[in-house]
Amino acid sequence: MIIGTAGHVDHGKTALVHGLTGIATDRLKEERARGLTIEAGYAYPESPPAFAGATLGFIDVPGHERFIANMLSGAVGIQAMLLVVAADDGIMPQTVEHARILELLGVTRAWVALTKIDRVEPARVAQVTQELQRWLAGTVFADAPVFPLSNTSGEGVEALGQTLWTAAADVSRDNVSKDNVSRDGAALSEPSAALAGAGRFRLAIDRVFVKRGAGVVVTGTVRSGRIASGDRVRLLPSGLTARVRGLRCQNRDTASASRGERCAINLSGADIESGRLARGDWVVAEASRVTDRHRLDVVLRALPESPPIKHWAPVHLHHGSAHVTGRISLLEGETLASGASMLAQLVLESPLQAAHGDRIVVRDHGASQTLGGASVLDVAPPRRGARKPERLAWLRQLREYLPDACGHQDSSAFWQRPMTDGTGIDLSALSDNLDRETSELERSATLAGWWVVAGQGSSHALPEMTQQMLYHKALDRLAQLHELEPAMRGVDIDRLRRMVAPQLPANLFRPLLERWKTGGEIVQYGPFVALASHEASLSPEEARRWQQVRPLLEASPYDPPRVRDIAQQFGWEEGEVRRLLRSCALLGSVYQLRHDHFFLTPHVAELAGVIRELDSEASPGAKAADFRDRVGCGRKLAVSILEFFDRIGFTRRIGDSHKVIREDMLFE
Repeated sequence: MIIGTAGHVDHGKTALVHGLTGIATDRLKEERARGLTIEAGYAYPESPPAFAGATLGFIDVPGHERFIANMLSGAVGIQAMLLVVAADDGIMPQTVEHARILELLGVTRAWVALTKIDRVEPARVAQVTQELQRWLAGTVFADAPVFPLSNTSGEGVEALGQTLWTAAADVSRDNVSKDNVSRDGAALSEPSAALAGAGRFRLAIDRVFVKRGAGVVVTGTVRSGRIASGDRVRLLPSGLTARVRGLRCQNRDTASASRGERCAINLSGADIESGRLARGDWVVAEASRVTDRHRLDVVLRALPESPPIKHWAPVHLHHGSAHVTGRISLLEGETLASGASMLAQLVLESPLQAAHGDRIVVRDHGASQTLGGASVLDVAPPRRGARKPERLAWLRQLREYLPDACGHQDSSAFWQRPMTDGTGIDLSALSDNLDRETSELERSATLAGWWVVAGQGSSHALPEMTQQMLYHKALDRLAQLHELEPAMRGVDIDRLRRMVAPQLPANLFRPLLERWKTGGEIVQYGPFVALASHEASLSPEEARRWQQVRPLLEASPYDPPRVRDIAQQFGWEEGEVRRLLRSCALLGSVYQLRHDHFFLTPHVAELAGVIRELDSEASPGAKAADFRDRVGCGRKLAVSILEFFDRIGFTRRIGDSHKVIREDMLFE
C-alpha cells in the first residue's frame, strides 16, 4: 500500500515519515539546508515481524504552495492519504487543497495525524480534532480517524504506525485473493471479474537519472498492467523503444511489477542515453495504443471551494507527472457550478498521453487555485457533434467503465445498458480508448450475453435485443423485396446491409449474416441472400417468352444473338427483351456479359473452362487471339468475354494475357 502525505508547509510531514520509517525522505541538499520539502521523497520500510509479507510505502510531498506542481507529480500512484495537520495552526489552505487534490485523483482512504500536540493545551487538541471532523464530513474522507501525536517526543507515532501496517497487511491479503481469482479462468463468472486488473502496462515517469554501470533509470508508479525484466516498452511522447534491463520495487530487486506498485526501471536501447526522457513522459507496453492527444472528453467535477467554471475557461492541467495548459469546453451547459459535475471536453495546447479512466487535476489560469478534477472518458472524440444527444449518451455509458479508487473496474453496468440504434459497440475503438486487448472486451461482452462479430481487424458487440431487432428487420426487408421483385433470386448483401444496419461496417455485416443463416430462415446464393421460403420465378407471360428465346441462345452458345436481333425476330420491343433477360439473369439462368449480350449459364461455365485450359498451357495466361480461335467467335467478342471474367474476379489481366486467380469460382 502506497500512502501519500498531505498538508500545509511546516506541519511535520517529513518528520512524521522519518518517525514511522526511520528514513529521511529529503534527498536534495537544498531541502536539508532549508528544512523544506521541494521534491517528493519516498520511504519503503522493512515490514515488522508481525506484518511479514505486507508492503508499506510513503510518498512525502511538498507542502508549500509554490511547489504544488511538484506535489501533484508526487501524488501519482498514491493509494491512501496521511493528512498531517499541526495542532497549533489547525486547518490551513494547503491542508484543504492537498486533501482535495488526492480526492480528485481517486483516493478515498485516509488517516489524520494531528502533530505538535506537545506545543498546545489539550483543549486546543480537542478543538482542532472537532474542526477536522466537521470539515472532513463534507469529503470522501469523512471516516478518517484522527491520531494526536508529537514528532518530537514520539507520543502517538507508534499507534499510528501499527494502524497503517495493519491496513497494509489487509490490502496485501486482498490483492492476493483478487490475483487468485483473476488467474483462475473457472472463477471468472462475471464480466467485471474478467477485467479486474486488466490493461496494458503504463507508468508515468516522475524521475530520470543515470546510474553508473546500469545506465538510464526511470521511476514512477505502475498505472495499469504488468511489466517484467526483458519486456519491450515504448517511451512517450518520443516514440522511442527500449528493453527493460532490470526492475526494483520498494527498494528491492524484482522480476516483475504490477499496477499500484512504485518501481524503478533500468532501460536499455538505442538513443535512450540521448537525454530525451523527462518527468511527465510515459513508459508503456510496446503494443499500447496510447499516443498524443489534443482533445479529451471527460467528466469534470468542480470543487465546492472553487468558483464556478465557465465554458472555454483557460486552465492548467496536471496529468500524471505532466503539466500542460488548455481550455475547458463544457458539453452540457455554459457554467459548471461549485461542487457540481458535467461532461466536458479538454482542448489542450500541448498533447497528453492519456487513456480512459486517467485522472486530471484542473487549476485556474494563474495556477494559483485548484478548480476541480476530470476523469478521462474518451481519448479520441469526434471533431463535430460533441453535444449531440447520442454522443452524450455514449459518454455517460463510458462513465460506467471508470475504475474505482483501487483501480478495479466493475463494468457490469456498462454492459447492461440497452442499445437500440443498431450500431452496437465498436470493440476495436473501445480497446484503443481503454488501452486494453480487444480479446478482453470480447470475452466481457460475451459473458454479458452480447453478440460479438469480428472481421478483417474489426470487432463489434451487439446486445441480444439489438441483434434480434436487426434480424427481424432483415426478415421484413427481404419479404418486402421478394414481393416487389419476385424474379430476383435474392438481394445483394451490401444492399441488405444498407437497408438493415447502415452504420455497421460491411466487413462486420457478413459475419453477422453468417450467424443469422444458421437459423435456417435466411439462405445465400453467391452474392445474394433470400428467405428460405422464397422461390424466384418469372411471371406467366415472361415464362412463355423465355421458352421462345432460350432455343436461340442454345443454338449459338459462344456467340448468341443480341437483344436487338431477338426483338426483330419476334417483333417485340427491345426494352421488353432486355427486361426479360435481366430477370432471367437474376434467376441465374443467364449471365449478362455485355450491355445487350446474354449467355446461358452452362455456356459461361464452358467458356471459363476454356480459359482454364489456355491458362494451364501458357504461363502468362489466356490471350485474346488464342481464346477467339478456341471458341470460334470474333476478336471483339472474345475481348469482351475475357474482360467480363476480369470484372467478376475470375481472371486478372497481366499485359495482353488473362491469368486465372479464382480456380474455385463456380458458374451455376
